Amino acid sequence: MTQISAATVKALRERTGLPMMDCKRALEEAGGDAEKAVEILRKGGQKVMEKRADRETAFGRIAIYQDFVGKKAAMVELLCESAPVTKSPDFMELAEDMVQQLALGPGAVSPDELLVQASRKEAGRTLRERLSDVVNRIRESFRLGRILRLDGSCGAYLHHDGSKAALVQVEGGDADLAKEICMHVVAMRPKALTRDQLDPDFVAKEREIVTEITRQSGKAENIIAKMVEGRMKDFFSQHCLVDQPFVKDSGKTVKQFAGEHGMKLVGFVYWEVGKE
Repeated sequence: MTQISAATVKALRERTGLPMMDCKRALEEAGGDAEKAVEILRKGGQKVMEKRADRETAFGRIAIYQDFVGKKAAMVELLCESAPVTKSPDFMELAEDMVQQLALGPGAVSPDELLVQASRKEAGRTLRERLSDVVNRIRESFRLGRILRLDGSCGAYLHHDGSKAALVQVEGGDADLAKEICMHVVAMRPKALTRDQLDPDFVAKEREIVTEITRQSGKAENIIAKMVEGRMKDFFSQHCLVDQPFVKDSGKTVKQFAGEHGMKLVGFVYWEVGKE
């Protein structure tokens, strides 16, 4: 059997981040050839992924990219099995690699389409290969969940633990002002930008409930109609971003805040890990 020096094992350990004994066994199997040992370890990582493919990935983090002036923004959701892994530097760097490629590369409409693209942090490697390497080190199942790219000027906000994030696309204004609205979105979680973008069934059900409750007051129908519209206005102010009171100044709506700063709201996206 080829004698493997401690220095050779250590070098492979530093290169792959895998346990010393795994590196030693791979080098012995490869007859001391470091490149072959790397491939053996990577194949082992693929087997780990296959064995754990049916494991629940209920945890994860969102990575976000924003270039307000360059009019590019993106978000990806990388999922894993346990909460501690979401704080792993390897996991966070992988998510950042993915979101940068999504924003700056040719784009992708599905996770599989993104994973075959090149890594921006490791030359000559695809994102899928990087994913396999990190899975091999951490020994958990990972899954690339939602991906999104927006071509336009966007504000961005990512919660400190990566569990919640928002992008708000705007015309005019600047990145800092748009970020203020992103923070509002994460705090207040509107369902739509404007009233006409709300689910019609959701609105109709609320109107039906409000009308029935109002009728119990015994007032005339013309008065009831006005009361219903007043209560529906409150409903819209809860669920529509443009109508919500701005969290940092409840005396004005989000739309008014944006307008005062020469900014028009075009759309927004809010994500929370594991919640479509």
